[in-house]
Amino acid sequence: MSIFKKLLSIILLLFTMSACNSVNKDSANDNLHFTFSEHIAPIIYKNCSPCHRPGSGAPFDLITFEDVKEHLKTVQLTINERLMPPWPADTAYSHFRDEKVMTKEEIFAVNKWIEEGAVEGDNSKLPSPPVFYSGSLLGKPDLTLKMKPYKISGDNKDNFIMLKIPFELEKDTFIRAIEIIPGNKKLVHHINAHLIQYAAGAKKNYSSGKPFVDTEKSDKLHAFEALELKNDDGTYPLLTPSVTNYLPGVETAMYPQGIGGFKAKKNGAILLDNIHYGPSPIDTSDETEFNIFFAPKAPARPTTEFILGTSGISPVVPTLIIPPNEVKTFVTRFKVDSDISLLTVNPHMHLLGKKFVAYGITPGNDTLHLIRINNWDFRWQYFYTFEKMMKIPAGTEIVVEGTFDNTVNNPLNPFNPPRTVSEREGSMRTTDEMFQLICTFLPYQSGDENISLKTK
Repeated sequence: MSIFKKLLSIILLLFTMSACNSVNKDSANDNLHFTFSEHIAPIIYKNCSPCHRPGSGAPFDLITFEDVKEHLKTVQLTINERLMPPWPADTAYSHFRDEKVMTKEEIFAVNKWIEEGAVEGDNSKLPSPPVFYSGSLLGKPDLTLKMKPYKISGDNKDNFIMLKIPFELEKDTFIRAIEIIPGNKKLVHHINAHLIQYAAGAKKNYSSGKPFVDTEKSDKLHAFEALELKNDDGTYPLLTPSVTNYLPGVETAMYPQGIGGFKAKKNGAILLDNIHYGPSPIDTSDETEFNIFFAPKAPARPTTEFILGTSGISPVVPTLIIPPNEVKTFVTRFKVDSDISLLTVNPHMHLLGKKFVAYGITPGNDTLHLIRINNWDFRWQYFYTFEKMMKIPAGTEIVVEGTFDNTVNNPLNPFNPPRTVSEREGSMRTTDEMFQLICTFLPYQSGDENISLKTK
C-alpha cells in the first residue's frame, strides 16, 4: 500500500471514530432527563437566587419552582445569550472569586429541561433553598444606617449632593466592611463615602446642619460648613477617607478576617462625598442604606488603593476626548515602585465604553493578566477580587487600555446625533466620560500569593 493510501485510510478512520463519538455523545445527551427538584434547583440557587430574591433589587424572584416556571422564556433567553448571570469579565483571560458564570453543562441542562416541559419532579429530592439576609448580599450586618429621604426632581438633570449620616456606637469599634445598598438602583450612579470621627466631648450635636447640600451650587468648604462638620471649638474632626464606594452593580469587597477594615470612634458620621444621581424624567426619591459589619479586633493588614486614569495618578493618553462618529482607544500606564499584593480591581467607564483590558509587564518581560472586558456594560461595575493575592513585583508597569464607541451604533450613546464627549474638569456626569482602574492592594509579604481571598 502506498504512503498516500495509508494516510488516506488513517484520516478516514479518524473521521469515522469522531463521527461515532459525536453520535454516541448526542445519544447520551438524548437519554438525559432533568427535573427541577433534582437537577435544576441547585443551578438556580447558585446562579440566580442570590440576586433574584425578596429584599433585593432584581425585578422578580427565582427561588421556587413556581418562580422559575413563571419566567421560563426570560430565563432561557438570558442564559443562552450570556446576559445572566451578569459577569462582564472574560474568564478566558483571568479569574476572580465568586464568578457569576454558568457552565456549558448547566446551560444545557436548563435548556433540555425546558424543552421537555419543565417538569417539577420529586419534591423529596429538592435541596433546601439558600438562606439570605434581606437587604444585604454579605449577610446580617451588625448595624444599618439609613439616609433621610432625598427627593429627585424629574427634570432630566444629574444630581450631585453631599450629606452626613450621624451614628453613636456603644464604644470605639473596629469595622470590617461597609456595604452600600442603594434605595434607587436605577438612578444611583456612584457614592463615595468617608468616615468622620469625633473625639469624646468634641461635639455635642452630631445631627446639626443641613440634611443635604447641592455640590453643583456649593464648593466643598461651604458644603462642610453647611453640614456643620466641625468640632464645637471650630477644628475639624478626624476623617478616614474612602471607607466604602458604590457604582452600578457593585458588590462590596469583603476580605478574610485580619485583612482590610478600620477603627471607628464611638461618635461619628458617614460623610457621603459625593452621591450622584443620574437624570430622571419623573419625580422620585432615594433612601440608601449602609450595612456595617464589625470586626473583633484591629486589622493586621489594612488595605490601601490607587487610581489609574481619570482623577488618578497616571495620565490618559491621548487626552480623553472622543469625537463624534469615532471609535477610539486610550491608554494609561503606571510603574509600581515596590512589591505589592493586588487584591481587587475595579474598571470604570461610562456609557461610551466598549472594551477594557488591564495587564502588567514585569521587569522580566512577563505579562500579568489583570482583567479583560470584551463588552463593557455600564450596569455591572464589579469590584473584582482575585481568588488569591496577586504579586505585582517592583518595576512592573501596569497598562490599561480602554475603547470607546461614540457612534450611532452604540445603543447607549446619550446623544443623537453623536457629539464630542470627554473628561470635563473632573466631571462625573453620566453624559461625560471617565476611564479608570481602581486597585486595592497591600504591601507585599512573602507567601501572599498563596493566601486565599475567599471569605467562605
